[in-house]
Amino acid sequence: MRKVIYPGTFDPITNGHLDIIKRASEIFDKVVVAVALSAEKKPMFDIQTRVKMAKLAVQELENVEIKSFDTLLVNFCQKENSKVIIRGLRAVSDFEYELQMGYANQSLDPEIETLYLMPSLENAFISSSVVRAILKFKGNVSHLVPSAIIPLLESY
Repeated sequence: MRKVIYPGTFDPITNGHLDIIKRASEIFDKVVVAVALSAEKKPMFDIQTRVKMAKLAVQELENVEIKSFDTLLVNFCQKENSKVIIRGLRAVSDFEYELQMGYANQSLDPEIETLYLMPSLENAFISSSVVRAILKFKGNVSHLVPSAIIPLLESY
């Protein structure tokens, strides 16, 4: 079985994330969306809410599973018996950071491969930080996030 790990904080999950997840689900037999605790990033939403949002967003994708983690990513991959990490790239600025992380992960486990997918053009500008900034001022984010998570965002 070809299994891939798609890690992130997903604070909150966006249409850009969902774009990558859907495309990965067509390439791999199993996609594990790995929601990182990431306390150092001080996420807007707690881990339970982020996991719940991710589950709502992917509920129609049968080969996608949501799990949380608070370890090194390579350790999570080993626990999940996956040697492949998938990451999204929106811009050149993402590439530099993701390349560095990919090399760091491979230095910890030489069998780990990182694959990069670009979101579709319509989702290329969407980031969780943009969504959080709009939410902070009670703006409309319905065009940026999966419709299934809107009720959770409105209760924020």
